[in-house]
Amino acid sequence: MSGVRDVDPQRFVNAYAQFLKRQGKLPVPGWVDTVKTGHAKEMPPQDQDWFYVRCAAVARHVYLRKTVGVGRLRKLHGTAKNRGSRPSKHVDASGSVDRKAFQALEKIGVLEQDEEKGGRRITQQGQRDLDRIAQSLAQAEDEDEEDDE
Repeated sequence: MSGVRDVDPQRFVNAYAQFLKRQGKLPVPGWVDTVKTGHAKEMPPQDQDWFYVRCAAVARHVYLRKTVGVGRLRKLHGTAKNRGSRPSKHVDASGSVDRKAFQALEKIGVLEQDEEKGGRRITQQGQRDLDRIAQSLAQAEDEDEEDDE
């Protein structure tokens, strides 16, 4: 039995993003094709499915921790801002993007608000979905290793 911690994070996030896109229930905001993900960025993301990938990354991050708020995600998704000849500094990402990802995942029942501690936490259904996808990825890795031998 393997969980989300046992599989490669990048492969897991991509697989869960594809699951969310195939499911077709995730409400995607209308501005995803024009918005920047932070003021340190010069251009919007070039990947058409970046919002699904962001939602998958948010779901994984909340799964691995007890509760997570928008401020913590802003710091996580932030990046270094190019300030010309001055040294680069860390700048937090857009709070609106992470908030909309939270709200979209809440709407499909993956996350819920935690009234006691604040922030969001994973639901039973969300935990079941993430565990199932991690299990299928682990099985695929095991089959690949058997084929190589």
